[in-house]
Amino acid sequence: MKLLSIENNMGLYLGESGQYSPVDKITKEDLLRLVNLTLQEDVEFDVYDDNAIKNQAQQIVYKSVFEKLRGLKDRKKEFVDESERLYLKEYERYREDSLKKRV
Repeated sequence: MKLLSIENNMGLYLGESGQYSPVDKITKEDLLRLVNLTLQEDVEFDVYDDNAIKNQAQQIVYKSVFEKLRGLKDRKKEFVDESERLYLKEYERYREDSLKKRV
């Protein structure tokens, strides 16, 4: 699934409807959805190229979103493992507290 695309000199992101939209119109909710997709799916992005995107605002936003999502994708396993360890610690602490209350 390609989340970021460069077509016709425009930087685009994959919208919720499955259509690509200009990246300078992206919302906070769209970003959160792209982050979740990056963590849960096998995703890809067109590599940022400032010569391929003509609109300067789209260049800035595309580059920033691309770098963040690529970094997240590269560290996906580390991030998921860390999240699971965090919840495991909290679960064990909750379980111990529950056992102490029974005694």
